[in-house]
Amino acid sequence: MTITMAIVIILIAICVTAAITWFASNSYRTRIYEKKIGSAEEKSRQILDEADRVAETKKREALLEAQEENMRAKNELEKETRERRAELQRSERRLVNKEESLDKKLEAMEKRESNFTAREEKLKARAQEVDELVAKQQEELERISGLTMEQAREFLLKSVEEDVKHDTAKLIRELESQAKDEASKKAREYIVTAIQKCAADHVAETTISVVQLPSDEMKGRIIGREGRNIRTLETLTGVDLIIDDTPEAVVLSGFDPMRREIAKIALEKLITDGRIHPARIEESVEKAQKEVEAMIREEGESALLEVGVHGIHPELVRLLGKMRFRTSYGQNALKHSIEVAHLSGLLAGEMGLDVRMAKRAGLLHDIGKSLDHDMEGSHVQIGADLCRKYKESPIVINAVESHHGDVEATSLISCIVQAADTISAARPGARRETLEAYANRLRQLEEITNSHKGVEKSYAIQAGREVRVMVIPDQVSDDEMVLLARDISRQIEAELEYPGQIKVSVIRESRVVDYAK
Repeated sequence: MTITMAIVIILIAICVTAAITWFASNSYRTRIYEKKIGSAEEKSRQILDEADRVAETKKREALLEAQEENMRAKNELEKETRERRAELQRSERRLVNKEESLDKKLEAMEKRESNFTAREEKLKARAQEVDELVAKQQEELERISGLTMEQAREFLLKSVEEDVKHDTAKLIRELESQAKDEASKKAREYIVTAIQKCAADHVAETTISVVQLPSDEMKGRIIGREGRNIRTLETLTGVDLIIDDTPEAVVLSGFDPMRREIAKIALEKLITDGRIHPARIEESVEKAQKEVEAMIREEGESALLEVGVHGIHPELVRLLGKMRFRTSYGQNALKHSIEVAHLSGLLAGEMGLDVRMAKRAGLLHDIGKSLDHDMEGSHVQIGADLCRKYKESPIVINAVESHHGDVEATSLISCIVQAADTISAARPGARRETLEAYANRLRQLEEITNSHKGVEKSYAIQAGREVRVMVIPDQVSDDEMVLLARDISRQIEAELEYPGQIKVSVIRESRVVDYAK
């Protein structure tokens, strides 16, 4: 029992000691916390006081700066106001001076106007007197002559017009007679000038080629499954294939004759072989291109042999052969160049000039046509640039540049090439026109002639190379016929394009009928 009590007492003592220790430590911590809180509050008060002092200082500084800025703005405004007021005063003085000067000018003008008014009234009175005198003179003249004023004016104009027409027709006849007399002396100059006026541009008209088929079944094989064969051929050659109801034929359409030739050769190879598929088409087109290139070189070399010209650059020879696939109004460009070369050589021989140089210039005069589809510029400029590039002589270059009159001819060989070019192009059968262009030209010819006063009927004959004009005898005299023919010729030259020349014949028929009774 005693041990138990002792243990209890010890436990109670421990508990009491622990409680006292806890309370003591808690009281100590509380005091420490209170001290820290007090010091923090003191620091916060110090910080707030310092912030208030700083804010007050900043406020005073800002207020002073605002006052200074306001003072500066006020001074600048006052200064600007003074300047504007001074400027307004100067403007006002100028306006007052101008107003005074305008008042003076207005007074002077009013005085002048009053003087002018008085003078105008006097002039009107005098003009009225003059009109009365003129009217009296006219009445007296009409009474004496027996004609009214309008009749007299018409009579005078008609007589003067007839005299002028007669003198003009007489002068034209004299000039034409004089020109004919001198024609034998200046034949070369006149022929060259006339040929230069007749020279015309060239355009290709042939745009299709036809390939014959062994049977109509071949059309389906050319088209291929879902059209793959025909699409491949058109893509590789750049030519349109027209497959229609035409029996055993396929039409190749395109503006480039060389591409049409390649497509034609390739298609003929495919038809002969019978195997038609995209890979075979590519192979055939490649072979056709090589064949056409070889054909071009052969044509160029054979042209040189035919004309007898040597020493031309190989590239120019290739371009000459390429002209085999170029046409002008149906005339083959290569054959035209060969013909011009022969004509130039003959003319040079007659005139005692260098025949070989003339042939060389004639053969190369249209060399630019082989590239005018691929390069910008006229075939004349392209040809001249090519000849310069491949070191041709200045005589040949000038002949190429001047054969259409774009550049002045500097040698007789250039004039010979001009003449030969026009002779080759304008000779009968050398070139052809489309039916539509031919009918159009005939219609325009008759419209031009019928539009002139006094023309009864007109007929275009000899394929449009002559137009005959029937005039009304009572309205067109013999002298007026000369002027009418010249007017019609000038209008045709201005409004129509045609090869060679057009003859204008004006016919006036007079008949006198009487009866014996």
